[in-house]
Amino acid sequence: MQALSKKKTGDICTIKWMFGIPDVLRSRKIEEGSTIQVIQKMDGGLILGMDGKRIALCDEAADRIQV
Repeated sequence: MQALSKKKTGDICTIKWMFGIPDVLRSRKIEEGSTIQVIQKMDGGLILGMDGKRIALCDEAADRIQV
């Protein structure tokens, strides 16, 4: 397993577990077992894509998601 923040742009991965993640992800049906794609990495964060949805996360939150 690896922290989501360590993945590269274009990587497609499955979420193994999330720790202390806000309900904003779960409300968008992003949870353990979800397959996501890193759309863009930027200084301090990244943009994820899943099922036509996009969400921005800071590196701090992405560090608590293991893929």
